[in-house]
Amino acid sequence: MLNNIDLKKILFLDVETAPIVSDYEQLADSFKELWENKADRIRGDQEKTAGELFNERAGIYSEFGKIVCISAGFFYDDGDELKFRCKAFYSDDESELLRDFAALLNNSFNSNDNYLCGHNSREFDFPYIARRMLINRIPLPKIINLQGKKPWEVTHLDTMELWKFGDYKNYTSLALLATVFGIPTPKDDIKGSDVARVYWKEKDLKRIAIYCNKDVVTTARLFLKYTFAGELDDENVEYIL
Repeated sequence: MLNNIDLKKILFLDVETAPIVSDYEQLADSFKELWENKADRIRGDQEKTAGELFNERAGIYSEFGKIVCISAGFFYDDGDELKFRCKAFYSDDESELLRDFAALLNNSFNSNDNYLCGHNSREFDFPYIARRMLINRIPLPKIINLQGKKPWEVTHLDTMELWKFGDYKNYTSLALLATVFGIPTPKDDIKGSDVARVYWKEKDLKRIAIYCNKDVVTTARLFLKYTFAGELDDENVEYIL
């Protein structure tokens, strides 16, 4: 099936998120109570306060976090060569970056034969984007709106899910698969767990965008490995910030 998909019809993407505010104490009281309920469920045997858990983990929950960057990339022909262009949508204004990203989907990836692809994206990236769009009162682009669609009408690809081959016991990171397949690691500067700190403490959003772009290129290279579709050399990748 994968080999029947036109690479140029796939939009590869990655999302970076952070807690909705820089510190737990800045939450409104109503949200504090709701986070405390969440913290009770996710704490396990950790001896951590609700505030500590918020600073560490709130960004992964769309109700308590926000999107600070979406990177998206696609293959295109340039003469006889296949090239890849990757653009980061990033802003402190989540609504602005989501509207810009929605415009890309609506204008260029809106047909029934277009696909979205990410790593762990069906579990995280795609639903997170959809939820934050609704919160920001942005109409969902057709390709990301699952309402009323039959399973075979959903054109979402997930390189982690594809790697499982029906084995649902383990999470396999993008960094591990990159190493297994001999792909340069995207984690040569920061990791996902560093994003909240880099965003709120260091206030270096561009650094996050660079990291996010690298994840997208790595995901595209991994997809090429899955489909025996050749290599993507550095000189054929264009990064746009």
